[in-house]
Amino acid sequence: MCSIIGYCGKPMDMTAFHRGFAQTKSRGPDDTCILEAGQGFLGFHRLAIMGLHPEGMQPFTLNGSAVVCNGEIYGFRKFRQELSGEYTFVSDSDCEVLLPLYEKYGTGLFAMLDAEFACILYDARENQFIAARDPIGIRPLYWGCDANGTIVFASEPKNLVGLVCEINPFPPGHYYKDGAFYSYCDIAQAKQYHDHDLETVCKNIREKLITGVQKRLVADAQVGFLLSGGLDSSLVCAIAARESSKPIKTFAIGMREDAIDLKYARQVADFIGSDHTEVIISREIVLDALETVVELLGTFDITTIRASIGMYLVCKYIHENTDIRVLLTGEISDELFGYKYTDFAPSAEAFQREAQKRVSQLHMYDVLRADRCISVNALEARVPFGDLDFVKYVMAIDPEMKLNRYGKGKYLLRHAFEGLGYLPDEILWREKAAFSDAVGHSMVDYLKAFAEKYFTDAEFEAESQEYDHARPFTKESLLYRALFEKYYPNQSQMIVDFWMPNRDWEGCNVNDPSARVLSNYGASGK
Repeated sequence: MCSIIGYCGKPMDMTAFHRGFAQTKSRGPDDTCILEAGQGFLGFHRLAIMGLHPEGMQPFTLNGSAVVCNGEIYGFRKFRQELSGEYTFVSDSDCEVLLPLYEKYGTGLFAMLDAEFACILYDARENQFIAARDPIGIRPLYWGCDANGTIVFASEPKNLVGLVCEINPFPPGHYYKDGAFYSYCDIAQAKQYHDHDLETVCKNIREKLITGVQKRLVADAQVGFLLSGGLDSSLVCAIAARESSKPIKTFAIGMREDAIDLKYARQVADFIGSDHTEVIISREIVLDALETVVELLGTFDITTIRASIGMYLVCKYIHENTDIRVLLTGEISDELFGYKYTDFAPSAEAFQREAQKRVSQLHMYDVLRADRCISVNALEARVPFGDLDFVKYVMAIDPEMKLNRYGKGKYLLRHAFEGLGYLPDEILWREKAAFSDAVGHSMVDYLKAFAEKYFTDAEFEAESQEYDHARPFTKESLLYRALFEKYYPNQSQMIVDFWMPNRDWEGCNVNDPSARVLSNYGASGK
């Protein structure tokens, strides 16, 4: 990960600008540069992943223009070859292709990229700033306007607190130019469905996911893997193990008392021959980390915070005890193939609408969690299930085929790897356990109990009424909102609402986001 900022005019307070940008130094601890661009400034904190030499430092400049980018551009060597007769590259950085591509294609370049990225570009010819973000929002970008109306872009909300009036997420799949946002890719929408049969669909799922993992193994820095023992992270690790010439390094975390997934993660690690590490946590460690996690996330969402505690702590361990700089994770599978609650979808059309909603909001929930927990520990997240070709294909599978008519959720993904020796059947066909529960049911129970003691019933009733947007509905949610407001006062619009099952569906009108409360949770995580 890296951190970027763009002040698209003269800052009202240069000291506050520098102070705000310094808030995300952990995203890019290797080097820092702030460049004057036109009437504004571009800033970059570097975490060197591709092109480790000083020449890879940003901002990159060309004919007076400049760019900063937090991203991985897959297939960038193809662009380098195309541009070789027109431009002389000075580094091995994948992001150096952006300015020459912009000179050649203008804003059309963004739709050409197979990438997870956020970038801010100063166009010297037109004397204006342009910004863009990948179609899923895997790389973070936020924006706001200062009291003079000057727009400011930055990697995280904490960069903008005190600089702008209202902080908003930059919409994924959009670019900003001439004072407006333009969509260049709405990845959640499928123009038409494939007419492929089940076996063809599963073959394509398998091949595209393998390709997505292969792309993300390319790095000049050490690569590691988060392994929960669930289906998604286990598949990523199993594919990577086959693609690697030496044992991959995997990491799992769990509560001392009742870590559900540690045994399954160990089973997967033994099966694929990985160099595996277990990180054990306790009630005290969890509660001590809570405020830190809310502050680094910039959210009040219950699911995101619960699931982030274990992820933050395992990444903290990796940062402090290894030389790994890149982590592959299993995020985004649920939004594509279904959660436990989507088993209750009343129709294929309802399933598809829910998937579209979840994919379009990923940047506020699971993707946000992965980015912040990993980047705050000076690591880079890579998400194979978020591969653009993979996502576009799965979103265009006939939702009738994705409904759980097979007695097992995510059947298409499981069947795609069935009988091929990637994973033991016990893992491949294991019921899903929510990540925050899989770390240990006790972790969520400890958080709930802490919140219950933190507020009296009267305090909960009074304080929850103070919020009009995303009003807290449990003491736990009120605790998280209070911590959020401490660091991001009056900025709740950054998160659209609580991540919850679709309450309009029969069986989903619950008061807790955990799949554990659903009637179909069954043997999950046992």
